[in-house]
Amino acid sequence: MPLLWYSRINSPVGPLLVGVCESGLAILAFGPELQPKLAGERIEWRESEEATADVRSQLDEYFAGQRHEFTMPLDLRGTEFQKKCWQALLQIPYGKTCSYADIAKTVGCANGYRAVGQSNHHNPVAIVVPCHRVLAAGTRLGGYGGGLATKAYLLRLEGAAFQEDSALLEEQPALAFS
Repeated sequence: MPLLWYSRINSPVGPLLVGVCESGLAILAFGPELQPKLAGERIEWRESEEATADVRSQLDEYFAGQRHEFTMPLDLRGTEFQKKCWQALLQIPYGKTCSYADIAKTVGCANGYRAVGQSNHHNPVAIVVPCHRVLAAGTRLGGYGGGLATKAYLLRLEGAAFQEDSALLEEQPALAFS
């Protein structure tokens, strides 16, 4: 059973759960709840502010607008296709966006934009593996695990261009941004 050290942090987009293992960041999830499994494996959780300090520090810098690139090691667990998609997400520069179709072409599955969307949905490391930078038709907000208001906030923080749809954002619960 994999051992993950964890901590919870408050962020401008709400509570985040950080989970690291010996080889790197394995979970960055919206909400404070511990997840029973990672890529189908049961997890043993141990709380440790010390083990997650680097991740928390880099996230603080990101939310302050001082960090444009994360440098912590990652331990991404999923199917081979998911890992290919997540690696493609890591190539999207800060402040830039692309479409689901662009990622599908990058991973060699030109018509697989829906499969890319599902891979993004199962991304275990939100924000750091930047699925928020993938837009429907390359311009519009699509789904996002943290909600569309969170996706819009992250894109605005990075100065990325996207088509805002206030009707979609109004359907999302309001976030308190400090």
